[in-house]
Amino acid sequence: MTDDVLDDTSEDQGKWLKTLDRALAIQQRVVERNVDRVRRSRPEAIPAELIGALEKAYTATVTATGAGAGAAAAAPGVGTPVALALGAGEAGVFLEATALFALSVASVHGVRVDDVERRRTLVLAVVLGDAGFMTVQRMAGRTGAHWGKKLTQKIPIEAIRAANRVLGRNFITRYGTRQGIIVLGRLAPFGIGAAIGAGANAAIGWGVVRTTRRVFGPPPPLPVEAGDAPVRPDGVRDHDA
Repeated sequence: MTDDVLDDTSEDQGKWLKTLDRALAIQQRVVERNVDRVRRSRPEAIPAELIGALEKAYTATVTATGAGAGAAAAAPGVGTPVALALGAGEAGVFLEATALFALSVASVHGVRVDDVERRRTLVLAVVLGDAGFMTVQRMAGRTGAHWGKKLTQKIPIEAIRAANRVLGRNFITRYGTRQGIIVLGRLAPFGIGAAIGAGANAAIGWGVVRTTRRVFGPPPPLPVEAGDAPVRPDGVRDHDA
């Protein structure tokens, strides 16, 4: 999908998609270890509590990353080219954290996403917010209110690829511009730059959390293994609905 979108983008915008590709390459066992770590710290936790812990950890990570990048960029002696490079590197960390978070939430819902195109759909949609959510819902057809639960079972790969072409273009024109503005804001005097970085990343992070909740809907009442759909009270698995 990256090559299709790159045909219509600049070199700088293409770097954003390549950064996303690196984030999507996270191995499934890393996702499973992340969920297991939260489970070990809360052995009696139900899925809703596990997801709540994942949300807090994610927003804390991206907020701290933004503050650190802002403080470093504004430090005395750091030139603009170096500061911009720091911002670009922080954006990569943000996307990697977002991919890990979204795939971990999927795992708690019993959804294992191995295919890179389906991962791309999920991560781009949660990063782009309501617009991303609605793009997938519209292009995937009648998948129900919470299409994340049907991502690996019910949405045809042709629909996934079509959605990714739209999401990819929106990502490099909207998200890339937003991050560029934030990076420049971090060049403000020391302390101010850190506050801008932390506040901006916190806002984007909570936007990701809200969209992820919308994508997957309410957590299952009981734990499920990734790859298994939750069983409803009527005995029907969500994937079969």
